[in-house]
Amino acid sequence: MSDDTRSELYAELAAVGPYGTRPGHALITMVEPRPGHEYAYNRWYEDDHYYAGAMAMPWMYAGRRWVATRDLQLLRYPEKSAVAQPVTTGCYLSTYWITAGRYDDHMRWTVAINKRLNRDGRVYHDRTHVLTAFQDHEATVYRDGAAGPRDVHALDHPYAGLVLQVVEACTPEQRPQLLEWLRSRHLPKRLAGSPAAMVTVFRPTPLPGDRMTYVKQVEGVDTRLTLLWFLQADPRECWEAYFADLDTAVTESGLGRAELVAPFIPTVPGTDRYVDQLR
Repeated sequence: MSDDTRSELYAELAAVGPYGTRPGHALITMVEPRPGHEYAYNRWYEDDHYYAGAMAMPWMYAGRRWVATRDLQLLRYPEKSAVAQPVTTGCYLSTYWITAGRYDDHMRWTVAINKRLNRDGRVYHDRTHVLTAFQDHEATVYRDGAAGPRDVHALDHPYAGLVLQVVEACTPEQRPQLLEWLRSRHLPKRLAGSPAAMVTVFRPTPLPGDRMTYVKQVEGVDTRLTLLWFLQADPRECWEAYFADLDTAVTESGLGRAELVAPFIPTVPGTDRYVDQLR
């Protein structure tokens, strides 16, 4: 056994700390490859970074990549978004689950490995981080109660689409009220009879001070909530009927506003499908 990997520590670390399956935390990252770099970015992310920069890390146990082709980008709203300027920016979305109670452990590893990847020339810089945030899980609301996949399965189940919704409370003091309104009133009503099987709700956490400089600090840490709607249908087929007015009810609640509603479909791992449909 090679001493340089300090393998003996793995046995010690495995014996302590939480190791449940609940998605206690998430990494949600929306990225825009620079024009002309779409294919190269996709291959780097699929072939290298998805694994070396994410799935191979401790306590990050599920992941999925999503893409917004140009027609999906054009469905986004509001036009003036605090998240994406213009609102069509950010054609790739990656979502990852992290074991509850393992946020600090994961962050120590991810900061260190990304510094190493950058030093070794394994970070693709011709991209822009539109929205990148680690998040704490606040709630999951299911359409069908106990039937069907749970949130732990959401990134492995073959959902046909996803809607990313970012809402912002009017004040930090109102965010708990906004969360409770979403969880107990708004989401159960909107999910009923819809093609969305569940919605997971997260709140963003600040990135560490020693993060990579190409990732901007998270905005709205005290006011925002991030919703992931997992769809059993292509969002283009049901957008007008179910998702074109997700901002209205939030505004009418008097508790906040929607800063982004953006549909995606899953990528096909190992392929360049959809890359030629981004512009």
